[in-house]
Amino acid sequence: MKKNTISYLLILVGSAIAIYADAEEQQNLILLVVGIIILIVGIYRISSTIESKTDKEDTVNYKEDKNEI
Repeated sequence: MKKNTISYLLILVGSAIAIYADAEEQQNLILLVVGIIILIVGIYRISSTIESKTDKEDTVNYKEDKNEI
């Protein structure tokens, strides 16, 4: 499996656990916290693979400046 696929699965599983724990009449706090933690880990893994927009612009500008010299 790809890294992003695992991250998306973590987000889905974490969301499902959190919704299930919150849907019961008497909330299961431990299950809710575990679901939220899994959800946050999945979101963190996805966000760590996204490049910063400013980093892309800096490298493009540097290459253009280098060609002008």
